[in-house]
Amino acid sequence: MSVPLKKEKGKYSYGDYRTWPDEEKWEIIKGIPYYMSPAPLRKHQEISGTLFAKIYNHLENKTCKVYAAPFDVRFPAGEEKDEDIETVVQPDITVVCDQNKLDDWGCKGTPDFIIEILSPATAKRDLGEKFDLYEASGVKEYWVVFPLDKVIHVYLLNEDGKYEKNISYYENDKLVSTILEGLEVDLKQVFA
Repeated sequence: MSVPLKKEKGKYSYGDYRTWPDEEKWEIIKGIPYYMSPAPLRKHQEISGTLFAKIYNHLENKTCKVYAAPFDVRFPAGEEKDEDIETVVQPDITVVCDQNKLDDWGCKGTPDFIIEILSPATAKRDLGEKFDLYEASGVKEYWVVFPLDKVIHVYLLNEDGKYEKNISYYENDKLVSTILEGLEVDLKQVFA
């Protein structure tokens, strides 16, 4: 279950995060750490693997790169040092087109495209804090996958910097990305 960590310190940073045990999975949003479930369910893994493969193959020989969790995405508030960043998350799938944002530890800055696959433990955060974070940070396209309902909601950033729900795609649909031109995903394969 993904719950805030109760500790004596008021806020935590990426510097703290880097000292925590590797076998534990954490995210920090605005200084508040959230413990993540150690292993996602099998269906989650199948959906993630299928979407990753489709995107990876589509991006072959292109500038954009795709990464699957665990992959740290750090959202600096300004020009603070890396260790002082108070928001680091691990989206299920992340696409980064600006290679200058990539380093040995993951992505520092706003990715172009993020996918989160909901589970009972993460749904509230993925649709709440992380939705708000991705919107405020300027993630251009955000897919939210509902495995039980076999549906994907696609959110696109509008001119005002707010997400608009573009469309919902269901099991028998073909999902077309706006950001990754030419990417079309047959959801029968994703939800098989």
